[in-house]
Amino acid sequence: MMPEPRRALVASTSEAARAAERELRELAHWVDVNEADMIVALGGDGFMLQTLHAMLTRRRIVPVYGMNRGTVGFLMNNWSITRLEERLARARTFSVTPLKMDAETIEGETVSLPAINEVSLLRETRETAKIEVSVNDRIVLDELVCDGVLVATPAGSTAYNLSAQGPILPLGSALHALTPISPFRPRRWRGAILPESARIRFRVLDPVKRPVSAVADQREVRDVAVVHVGIDRASTLSLMFDPEHALDDRITMEQFIV
Repeated sequence: MMPEPRRALVASTSEAARAAERELRELAHWVDVNEADMIVALGGDGFMLQTLHAMLTRRRIVPVYGMNRGTVGFLMNNWSITRLEERLARARTFSVTPLKMDAETIEGETVSLPAINEVSLLRETRETAKIEVSVNDRIVLDELVCDGVLVATPAGSTAYNLSAQGPILPLGSALHALTPISPFRPRRWRGAILPESARIRFRVLDPVKRPVSAVADQREVRDVAVVHVGIDRASTLSLMFDPEHALDDRITMEQFIV
């Protein structure tokens, strides 16, 4: 006889998520997240990222099944209280490998953070950023003059990356998108698609006059001088989706939304 799965229930602070949490708490037995084999998360995409980052911090990674009680809910399943056990049993699991950002500030501090969607560098003032870009220790752009630049995973390619005119990457493609944000020079450069094994380095040119911040998903490091970005295979995450709401299909279909 199979042991009963140990599931944790977490919810964002929104009224809709809290109401859904109250309904689900009455339907099943839930355990603390530190004891769970799986997590059900109620909220929006931001809360899903928050839940995943919390697992990376605890270094205890289990599959997460999200239900949308937020706005867009791209990383979530549809909300429904009916047939939850059946839905969890049928759900497909997708692996998502985050990025690791190592940012060195102009004061000499080094900050390391994971990023599930993207790592972005953004100008802090009205002055455009000037950034040297290297891939696998080779300088590929001597000077990118821009509002910023980002590296996106396939899971994050439909988020900020898409808004910056970057490409949508199929889940499982083993690729990353390197996308400029409002580039001024080189005028015709619109980004690159790189293998996920690529090691990317950004060096901020004149970081005092033209300060730049580095953001790993929602967490920011101010006044950076050098930022290294690469894949973190030791921290692979698992997201669960209803078969008719699968993440790989949703990413593919985003290419046909007009």
